[in-house]
Amino acid sequence: MAPTGKRTGESTRGEGPALPSSAGYLDGRLLIAMPVMGDSRFERSVIYLCAHSAEGAMGIIVNHPAGSIDFPELLQQLGIIKKGEHIRLPENAESMKVLRGGPVDTGRGFVLHSSDFYIENATLRIDDGVCLTATVDILRAIANGSGPKHAILALGYAGWAPGQLETEIQSNGWLHCDADADLIFGDDVDDKYGRALRKIGIDPGMLSNEAGHA
Repeated sequence: MAPTGKRTGESTRGEGPALPSSAGYLDGRLLIAMPVMGDSRFERSVIYLCAHSAEGAMGIIVNHPAGSIDFPELLQQLGIIKKGEHIRLPENAESMKVLRGGPVDTGRGFVLHSSDFYIENATLRIDDGVCLTATVDILRAIANGSGPKHAILALGYAGWAPGQLETEIQSNGWLHCDADADLIFGDDVDDKYGRALRKIGIDPGMLSNEAGHA
């Protein structure tokens, strides 16, 4: 969904995120939650910003697992594979992470993936190395071995109304840093928060509510 003027976490409807052109903003970078954030939904979150412009912002949390859901089980629920067929899945599908992407539209799946895979009129290229696809076709491709080399599946997304993210950053809610493939797609989900902070020279153990901005 494109940001719609709703506050982060409010339910919205539609066919998926329509990402506005947003040169000069923070799209393609990572947001890192500060302790002062005060919103438990984003505690210790690392968020890849898919879009950020005067119209608002949209991103995917890349370090919060979606409970006990695993990708092969999800493929069965969607009817992409039959029960027992998970043993024939390619290795990257068997081990693919299912994450809690954010509090908006949690019934939809959003796949962040490497740019070696593209579906015409469905895949949105965010930067040279990262794309977003929100159709079931990419799940079928991953299941049959023709999908992207790197991918994570997120349930839901985070969205900000116009000016809201800027206000939160100015209020010390977020730091930000350059994204890299390992922080987005890496297997060590639990360590991403600490590694993102260390990337900008901050010791996670010393982080306080008064820390400045990257």
